[in-house]
Amino acid sequence: MKQSKGNAIALLPLILFIVLYLSISLISKDFYAMPVSVPFLISGITALMINRKENMSKKLEVFCKGAGDENIILMCIIFILAGAFAQVAKDIGAVESTVNLGLSILPSNLLVSGIFIIACFISLSIGTSVGTIVALSPMAIGMSDKTGISLALILGAVVGGAMFGDNLSMISDTTIAATKTQGCNLKDKFKTNFFIVLPAAIITAIIFAIITAGNNSVVTSSESFSIIKVLPYLSVLIAALMGINVIMILVGGITFSGIIGLATGEMTFIEILQSVAKGIDGMSELVIISLIIGGTIEVIKYNGGIDYLLSFINRKVKSKRGAEFGIALLVSIVDICTANNTIAIVMVGPLAKNISTEYGIEPQRSASILDTFSCLCQGVIPYGAQLLAAASLAKISPILIMKYLYYPYLMGISAVITILIGHSKVTRIKD
Repeated sequence: MKQSKGNAIALLPLILFIVLYLSISLISKDFYAMPVSVPFLISGITALMINRKENMSKKLEVFCKGAGDENIILMCIIFILAGAFAQVAKDIGAVESTVNLGLSILPSNLLVSGIFIIACFISLSIGTSVGTIVALSPMAIGMSDKTGISLALILGAVVGGAMFGDNLSMISDTTIAATKTQGCNLKDKFKTNFFIVLPAAIITAIIFAIITAGNNSVVTSSESFSIIKVLPYLSVLIAALMGINVIMILVGGITFSGIIGLATGEMTFIEILQSVAKGIDGMSELVIISLIIGGTIEVIKYNGGIDYLLSFINRKVKSKRGAEFGIALLVSIVDICTANNTIAIVMVGPLAKNISTEYGIEPQRSASILDTFSCLCQGVIPYGAQLLAAASLAKISPILIMKYLYYPYLMGISAVITILIGHSKVTRIKD
């Protein structure tokens, strides 16, 4: 089937968002100056103004369809429950106890590396980066308060580790989407992918150890911990490793935290309900942003923006190495536009399969490229669910975390090197 040429003008809302957010933040020298919801709202309105051939009622219908997409709604539910769990756990003293326990086990100069490795392990086990981030971020935030380690740095370790599993896990949506669209086995894609990202993970752990080497904070006798209050986080992590659905994990975490709060006398039943409400309120802006993003992206897609990107890059492919870079660039740009790596893979997958067949690229290799570069972009865009979730829980700008995302950046470098050294000659199977 012939690829539609699309419409470059349809990408204007995304460009406008980036220009507005970055320019005002840089001019004011304050990334808090421009609330992220405002440029997204302007971007959404702009998307609705484009394509005058279509009436406004139809475009609003498309917008609402995108905002109401099951993936967007599910993400919003996760954010709401994550906010509630984080607040209740904090109010019963779980955060302080968990932080003090962690500090009593790990020396501070290895703490950030340890958090990164734990995040890698959990995300690899449960296959969801957002689930890993909402489970670990509250503890990471508490550890930052206790040790003086940069909050953005320690969240960079959490997000980086979360993207490790998002990319590699056998049960990750991105892995399943990549292997299904390219027609390869999960284990073959895993093997190919593993040797690309392993050096990046090792170097990242070393970097975190080096930059925190001078931190010698210790837990004093006054900084005690209660094992009972640690149980909510422990139960969440164990449930995550068992592969239980993230919604059930968070609901269970909220309930368990409330029971412990009542049992220890830290909170009354009414105070627990108020704590849940406070946590939900804290996620309201993130939910609104997610809905606006979903609607805006659907309108951009409807107006031909995504088709334009696919058509443009497909015309530029000339060689096997170029084909691999083309697949990487395609999925990267679509992910930046959609802020969803699974959707990006599903959209680009069929075209990537055609390109791979034409240029003799192994299915597991094209699947690995799709997954790796989509996760790279998803892990570093400030409006992606991962950075928004971490930043919202910490009450900081996602821009501040970006410079500490060593793993995604190194993963991208490793993937580029793999493509560069992977072929010694141009190969084309058919014209």
